Amino acid sequence: MQRLTAGVRARLAGERGASAVVLALLMVPMLGFAAIAVDLGALYAERARLQVAADAAAIAVAQDCSRGNCGDMLATAQQLITLNDPTGTAGQPVLSSDPLSVTVTGGAPKEHWFAPVIGHDSSQVTATATVGWGAPSQGTAVLPLAFSWCAFEKQTGGGIPNDEKPQFLRLTKTDDAPECHPQSGNDIPGGFGFVRTGSAGCGTASQIDGILQSDPGQSPSGGCTPADFASYLGQTVLLPIYDEAGGTGSGGWYRVHGYAAFRLTGYSFTGQFRSSPAPCNGNVRCITGHFTRFVELSDDWEYSPDAPQLGASILRLIR
Repeated sequence: MQRLTAGVRARLAGERGASAVVLALLMVPMLGFAAIAVDLGALYAERARLQVAADAAAIAVAQDCSRGNCGDMLATAQQLITLNDPTGTAGQPVLSSDPLSVTVTGGAPKEHWFAPVIGHDSSQVTATATVGWGAPSQGTAVLPLAFSWCAFEKQTGGGIPNDEKPQFLRLTKTDDAPECHPQSGNDIPGGFGFVRTGSAGCGTASQIDGILQSDPGQSPSGGCTPADFASYLGQTVLLPIYDEAGGTGSGGWYRVHGYAAFRLTGYSFTGQFRSSPAPCNGNVRCITGHFTRFVELSDDWEYSPDAPQLGASILRLIR
């Protein structure tokens, strides 16, 4: 029994050396699996970070281009990529005219933890984003107002706002372009530039060449409250521009030509629909502000290459 025990011990001692060899041989594939699990995960994380950076860069460049001046596209792209991924580098943005869009590609090196064991010290990660833009073609205007193309064209000096020289606008009978309104200051007898709203809020959905129904009241009606209207004071919103109007009173209508951006600075209607200080007094119903260039980023609007360009643009990340 003792001889057997000694033999087993001797055999086991020999196998300990073999186990060390097997373990050494297994280390390479084990490190390879570690490289796949850890380094590949790190690559995915870096690419996700770089994609966010490329998206932000493409949106920033597209905003500049949609306003009519792309500026230094590479500098803009690099600034946004650096803010989101300090190791990232922007390539020269590529513009396309059909459709209008810009593509930004970012790159970043990623050093590996385990992959050097199998001959891979680092990898170059890339991410690409494309943003398109165009004039709004349909959407929901947050205020129940409509402007005439004639007045808009005269107020802006040709149809495109110039932010360096803001225009001052009053609606209806006190419009700064009274020659545009043959019906005692109104395109529709009994209509004062208001359009019919839905059951809740001040919003009104429409599209180019579509018809908006006139609201003959002297203040917004429907579900639009004074608080709703006041919430947009000092903000820039997209509003419909009409090129045709007809009917009278509650049967009046406006045909949508396009959409322009309007910065609301004051208003005075009946009842509680009045900003403070009121921009006009007595029985005069007015709204003040100016048309401006503006980029709308929300999903409430769609754009089309065929829509009239009136200074407002819609951006979409299309990748």
